[in-house]
Amino acid sequence: MSPHSLRHIVKTATGQDVYHCRECQMCDLPSAADMDVPLTTIIQMVMFDDEEVLTCRTVWSERVLQEASHACKRGLNLQAILFALRMEAQLRNLD
Repeated sequence: MSPHSLRHIVKTATGQDVYHCRECQMCDLPSAADMDVPLTTIIQMVMFDDEEVLTCRTVWSERVLQEASHACKRGLNLQAILFALRMEAQLRNLD
């Protein structure tokens, strides 16, 4: 895992390894105007180091952030992952 990959950045910031995601889609919240990408896809984008994730409206949605705290049935702290993605976007001046 490259130290510059999104997976590594998220793991370092949160202690959460997105590879624990089993793509069960239980975390997907009802779609809303402030969501452009489902949470499952956000996690997949991190796994595949797709930097477009840093500009997704979903990452910046306060509603998603609040609901994400209990969304993963496998115990991933999706709220912490979203915060880490926000911080990385800010470091890259993408916010």
